[in-house]
Amino acid sequence: MGNESPDAVPGDGEGPVRAVTLGAFEIGATAVTNAEFAAFVRATRYITEAERCGSSFVFYLQLPEAERAAADQVVTGLPWWVPVEHASWQRPEGPGSHVRDRLGHPVVHVSWNDAQAYCAWAGMRLPSEAEWERAARGGLEGRRFAWGDELFDASGVPRANVFRGRFPDGPSPGWQPGPIEASAGEPNGFGLYNVCGNVWEWCVDAFDRRELDAAGAAHPLHTSSTARRALRGGSFLCHDSYCNRYRVAARSSNTPDSTASNIGFRVAR
Repeated sequence: MGNESPDAVPGDGEGPVRAVTLGAFEIGATAVTNAEFAAFVRATRYITEAERCGSSFVFYLQLPEAERAAADQVVTGLPWWVPVEHASWQRPEGPGSHVRDRLGHPVVHVSWNDAQAYCAWAGMRLPSEAEWERAARGGLEGRRFAWGDELFDASGVPRANVFRGRFPDGPSPGWQPGPIEASAGEPNGFGLYNVCGNVWEWCVDAFDRRELDAAGAAHPLHTSSTARRALRGGSFLCHDSYCNRYRVAARSSNTPDSTASNIGFRVAR
């Protein structure tokens, strides 16, 4: 596990590179989809945290221009995030949007707590960071991505759904910021899709850089009392100029009640 190369994000605790021992486990080939989450909601009548809160964060270019212009709040220091009333897993961009034509897309606007509730219903669990990274690497040791070290294919197209163009206000013509099908593209060596880019994926671990040095052992799991939970994989908003965390060793975090249009999850058992 881990990364000590120059592309590691300072302060994220990607290193040190360390040997990790894991037992056998299974992990989803894709992130949990809208169709799968809908089955959970139908069976349990579960209400997500975004729905209870009444709003969630949406990347501004996912919104109609009139709605962007009318937005009276943004996140301090991150003006591309807009809190949208009634945005939720069912309505990813708020009123007027719906997942009925995106059933194969990863479910988004789900918190770590929501993901845990889904896992309890499905008889699954969230993967640990170590399990996630082992699976995401697809058998390739020490490589940047799930397929090797180069982001672009021979024709110059990114091999992952990451931000194309100039972040955050100059997307490439013909490319729309947002998630794509959970099973789009080529799988890695273990049959997993979109472990780089598309949507961030919750892991069960607490996010605490101080535990990493001690984690190079059997079945590592970060269990500190920090209020943040680990996220892996990056999203459609990752870009070298801003956030190059679409690499398999990269890490991020958020509070367990946080929701946004680029946060989903993958299950394990």
